[in-house]
Formats: sequence, C-alpha cells, structure tokens
Amino acid sequence: MTTTVTEQAAVRKESPGAADGPRRRPGRIRRIGLPYLLLLPALILELLVHLVPMVIGIVMSFKELTQFYIRDWDTAPWAGLDNYAMSVDFNAPVGEALLHSFLVTVAFTLLSVGLCWLIGTAAAISMQDTFRGRGLLRALFLVPYALPVYAAVITWVFMFQHDNGLVNHVLHDQLHLTDKPSFWLIGDNSFYALLTVSVWKGWPFAFLIVMAGLQNIPRELYEAAALDGAGVWQQIRRITLPSLSAVNQVLVLVLFLWTFNDFNTPYVLFGKAAPEAADLVSVHIYQASFVTWNFGAGSAMSVLLLLFLLIVTGVYLAVTSRGRRPADA
Repeated sequence: MTTTVTEQAAVRKESPGAADGPRRRPGRIRRIGLPYLLLLPALILELLVHLVPMVIGIVMSFKELTQFYIRDWDTAPWAGLDNYAMSVDFNAPVGEALLHSFLVTVAFTLLSVGLCWLIGTAAAISMQDTFRGRGLLRALFLVPYALPVYAAVITWVFMFQHDNGLVNHVLHDQLHLTDKPSFWLIGDNSFYALLTVSVWKGWPFAFLIVMAGLQNIPRELYEAAALDGAGVWQQIRRITLPSLSAVNQVLVLVLFLWTFNDFNTPYVLFGKAAPEAADLVSVHIYQASFVTWNFGAGSAMSVLLLLFLLIVTGVYLAVTSRGRRPADA
C-alpha cells in the first residue's frame, strides 16, 4: 500500500501535465479575455457615437445656448433648470406647444403600433399555409421595409399631392368618396397622411418577426385542435396568440420606441415645418433647436423625452415580466 502511494506521487511529479498546469493558466486567461478584446473596438465606437453626444446634450440642456454661443458653446451662461422649467410650464407658449406635440405623438404612436401589429400578425398567419406563390408574396410584403426611407416617403409625397396625386385621383375622381380633392400634407389630414405612411413602412417588420415566431409553434397542436373540433379563430385565440406572447412583447416595445422617435418620416413628408396636426416630438425638438436656434431648450426637451421613454420601457418590462413569471414557474 505504501509503495503504491509512493509510485503515484512519483508519477504525478514526473507527469508533464502536472508541471504544465500553472503554465496553462495564462493561456486560459488569454482565451477568456479574447472575446472582450474583440468587442472592445465596437464598445469604443458605441461610446463615441452615442454616449458622448448624449452626455454633451445633457450638459447643453443646463446652458443658455443660443445662436450667439454656437462657435464656443462651452462659454454659454449656465441656466440651471430654467430650460426644463420652461419646457414643462404648460401655461406658457413653449410648454403648451410641447404638450400638444407630445399628445399628438402619443396618439400617433398608439395607432401606428396597433395597426402595424394587427396587419403584420394577420399577414403572417395567412402566409403559414403552403400555396403556390407564397414565397413571392412574402418577398413583396417586405418591400416597404426594405426600401430606403427617403425613396419610400418621397413617393408618398407625390401621391398625396392635391392636384395630380394618386390618392385624390382614386378617392375623388374614381370612387367619388369626397366632395372635392383633399389637402393631405397640410391641415388636419396631415395626421392621417403621416399615419398611413408610418403603417405602410412599419407593418412588414411586424410581419417578419411574427412569421419567425410562428415557426416555433408545433404543427401537432393545430392538428390536435382540429381533431377536437376547434375552428380557425379558436386555434388563433387558444394556440397562436398565447404562443406568440413573448415575441409580441418584444415586437410591441421595439415598434413603440421606433415610432415615438421617428424623425425621418415626418421630416421627408412635410419638411422642416410640420403641420400642427402632425407635429411630432422629434420634429418639434428639431424646430426648437435648429429653427429657433435655442439649443439649450431643445436639449432639455430631448432629455425629457429620454426620461419618458426610459420610464415607459421600465414599466412595460416590469409588467410583462411579472405576467410571464407564473407561466414560466
């Protein structure tokens, strides 16, 4: 017994693996740190592109930064919370205009996200069954999402023209649904024009995400439900929608953030001065910063918008995760 233990100890001492054990640790640490080293350039670029401008914007929101201090903005007088107080004073013209823009943006976002989700989900469900030409239809459905924003929206600008636009030609000249051609890019109709373009651009993304989520639902569930006598609407209600709950939670949040912050669509559709009915917060902040040259107030409005979106996102994630815990448990 003693001889065996002595031989094992000698073998361990002479084993090259035992001798190289401490030497392998630097290599192991090097392998563990390699992924972080590869991510470092992207992290630095992310900080430079997003974090640094965000910090500068927050600093600018506490200054009286107007056109007189653009060359040396760091020399602008310190305003403290005056820009924030002016933005949330809803009895003053600036605060009242911001509140109106905020309410318009909320209504626009809710309608756009709801319609995008509804149309995208309906299209994805209808494309599940195999039929001739399904691949072509799927590709055509993604065209609005694949087009560049400028090319897509500028086409709608021509279609919404008062005299020779396609929309008035169809609604007034062919279908006779209106008494006279409508102005779609000014007045109250501008809200519906903006909503139409936003839904047309956004629903293919919802279609793509829901269609991907439907691939994870076993077909056996639908076959068993059909044998039990469940119809199409019962299968959608009892199988499809509950199975897509996790996908829909992420989809609705992404659509909400994209739509609430959308600047390209209203800017290309209306230009620098959006109509009052379609005055979204993003365009309103742009006008406050680059049209009236009050960058301090515009930065304060941007920070308030950031705080609002962070609060809404946090509450949404808390509510949805709480509703998901019993199911996961």
